[in-house]
Amino acid sequence: MFALRRFIVMNRLLLAVVLLASGFLLGFKVTWWLGWLPMFIAVLMVVAHFMIGPITLMQRYVEEGNVEGAQQLIKRVKYPNLLYKPIRSAYYMLKANFSTMNEDLDAAEAELRKGLESGVGDKDFQGTALLQLGSIAYRKGNMKEAYEQLRKAVQAGLPDPDSNATAFLQLASICLQRRDYKGSKFYYAKAKAAKPKNEQIVEQLNEMKKYMARIPG
Repeated sequence: MFALRRFIVMNRLLLAVVLLASGFLLGFKVTWWLGWLPMFIAVLMVVAHFMIGPITLMQRYVEEGNVEGAQQLIKRVKYPNLLYKPIRSAYYMLKANFSTMNEDLDAAEAELRKGLESGVGDKDFQGTALLQLGSIAYRKGNMKEAYEQLRKAVQAGLPDPDSNATAFLQLASICLQRRDYKGSKFYYAKAKAAKPKNEQIVEQLNEMKKYMARIPG
């Protein structure tokens, strides 16, 4: 079933041409009452090609851990500005994730900013994009930018406890570097209250607990 779906998605334009030709043939040879249907489907396929692209197939590739296949799908999108806004936001987020995996932080940052500039109203996307921007700035050593983006991410809202805990832990770490002990305790408590499930985040939380114990007051 997925193979058929993939074939249709990857060959929308070719199938649209075939359907369009079939519609004209039916219209001239038989009746336009039959000819309009394949022509209408052809138009829908062309619209879907430019407004949706192959992004709908991405979940299957991600679930299978097929990173190379997912990246190839992303490359097939030639006109991202024509994508439907929620699809466009997913496109930029995926591109940013792949750039981050390849340690290309500048490219990841650029893609995230494009996603935010597209004006998508999805709060989860905004929060997640801002969180990633903050994390990238943190890795680059730009603590001022990281602090601002992480605060914006928390204010915009994050989709799950792990994301919330990650943002608060990084904010607590920045406060520690600034010797803002009150702020670090505040954000550490927020991270703990988020009750993350991810083992790595829980480990980071336990590690920071040691630093919190050494803070006077």
